[in-house]
Amino acid sequence: MTCDAHTHFFSRHFFLALAGQAAAVSGRPASELLDELITNTRIELPSESTAEHVERWITELDRHDVQRAVSFASAPPEVAAVLEAGAASEGRLIPYLVCDPSTDAGVDAAISGLRDGGRGVLLFPAIGRFDPSDELLDGLYEEAASRRAPVVVHCGVLQIKLRDLLGVRPRYDVRWATPLSVSAAAERHRRVAFVIPHFGGGFFREALIAGAQSPNVLVDTSSSNSWTATQEGQLDLESVFARALGVFGPERILFGTDSCTFPRGWRNDLFEAQDAALDELGVDADAKRRIFGENLLRLIDSE
Repeated sequence: MTCDAHTHFFSRHFFLALAGQAAAVSGRPASELLDELITNTRIELPSESTAEHVERWITELDRHDVQRAVSFASAPPEVAAVLEAGAASEGRLIPYLVCDPSTDAGVDAAISGLRDGGRGVLLFPAIGRFDPSDELLDGLYEEAASRRAPVVVHCGVLQIKLRDLLGVRPRYDVRWATPLSVSAAAERHRRVAFVIPHFGGGFFREALIAGAQSPNVLVDTSSSNSWTATQEGQLDLESVFARALGVFGPERILFGTDSCTFPRGWRNDLFEAQDAALDELGVDADAKRRIFGENLLRLIDSE
């Protein structure tokens, strides 16, 4: 059984939102910018029908024997489509909603999204320049706690290549994106499960400290983990897993891929690399079952 704790739905709404931002900056038509993006990257623009895009994802999960996958709304205009996807997939796609807490309305929208079927929340402190432990998020965290909805807080290096290609790269500020702030939030909201993706995204030591300090902090294993190039010495995937297991144990590590676009689809190559790394470490079958699926299902399905 494999469950992926980190994928992005990337609906037509997401692409249109980015193209609209790019058009406002460049003065060029959004349709022209999208055509150029598709030509240069060979990425497939999703169907206008959310139902058809859901079917594409389900077919892809079936092809790789993936039971369920967290599916992020990566921008506020995509939230409605991701909620629709979660309902249409009958639980195969688990909808997590992005929150922009720069205004009270942004927080309120995320709370409403949880009440409308969202199963988790995604935060980008480096984009919004906010502290995840700020009291302005208390209402959101209280709602998440009442619904057992995990909160994913992106830390460290952040790259959104589609934004870069369209010329709408935000001014990232990684000073706001430290796992130590996640630990501070976790200590104030102990009924919420906080997830740090990508092993901390370059703040690996800080992610380990956060996990050692706060038992309601987890990590996910998603992406190619290219952040290892920022670390001292030779840090390979086996070493990352060994140290993470030493702090989080197999109970607080969630497998993820960061899969997002077609035709590449679901990143089986990342699954195989992580599976091989755990085998090299001699991790037993029970621990692997937890990492590759059971931990996520426990978070999502617990009552």
